[in-house]
Order: sequence, then structure tokens, then C-alpha cells
Amino acid sequence: MKYLVLVLSIFIFFSCKQNEETQETAKQEKIVYDMYEPSEMANLMNQMYAHNLKVKNDILAGNVPSEFPLDFLKIHSAEMSEFKERNAVFQSFSELFIEAEKEIYNTESTVPLEERFNKTVNLCISCHQTECTGPIPRIKKLLIK
Repeated sequence: MKYLVLVLSIFIFFSCKQNEETQETAKQEKIVYDMYEPSEMANLMNQMYAHNLKVKNDILAGNVPSEFPLDFLKIHSAEMSEFKERNAVFQSFSELFIEAEKEIYNTESTVPLEERFNKTVNLCISCHQTECTGPIPRIKKLLIK
């Protein structure tokens, strides 16, 4: 009788353990993560932000930015998110942005550097007001006050 109870106990223990493992495996198999992958344009915009933050800090430190980043020209060709399209408004703003950004590096300009920089940042804000408004608070932090 003792052996029967012992065998049954062992059998129940392993059955429960196996059932728990099966349930755990089933739970793990059901979990599917939908990871966000930023588009080429989103990555470019993040690079632009980081670069302009550095430029802002350089200006505040009294340093003059030296060279226009050619990667910014990718704004005309970078792949956008699936739900976004290039339209006439985006094209206009992107061209104005490139002109304004180049003007920051214009050593012959009579317009104060802070003003040229803020004009560029305000163009970013204006464009983002038409679509993709989420980054506006972050972009506003670039303004030199």
C-alpha cells in the first residue's frame, strides 16, 4: 500500500510539473512583440535634432558652427513611415529648412547667428504643425532664448 501511494504521488507530481511546463511553453509561444522600427526619415530627424542641439550649445558657448552636414540633404529622399507620404507642403518646408540650415554656416551673413538658428528651428516647428505634431515640444527646446 505504501508503494502504491508513493508511486501515485510521484506520478501526480510529474504530471503536474509537466502540465506547468506545457502551460509555460504555450504562454511563451503566444507572446509576440510588435517592435517599433523607426523609418529612415525618423532616424534622420533624430540625427538632425542631435546635431542642432550640439550647434545650439556651440552658439551659446560662443563658437561658430563650421560645416553644413551633408546628411541633412537626405531629407529629400529618406524613406518615410508607411503611413506618411511626401506631399507639396513637406517638399516646401524641407527646401526652406535646408536653405535656413545652410544659412547658419554662412560666415558672411549680417544676421545674428542666434536669429538664423532660431529661424531654422521655427521652420521645423512649422512643418511639424502640419503633420507629425508629437516632436514639437522637444524641438522647441532647441530655441535659443
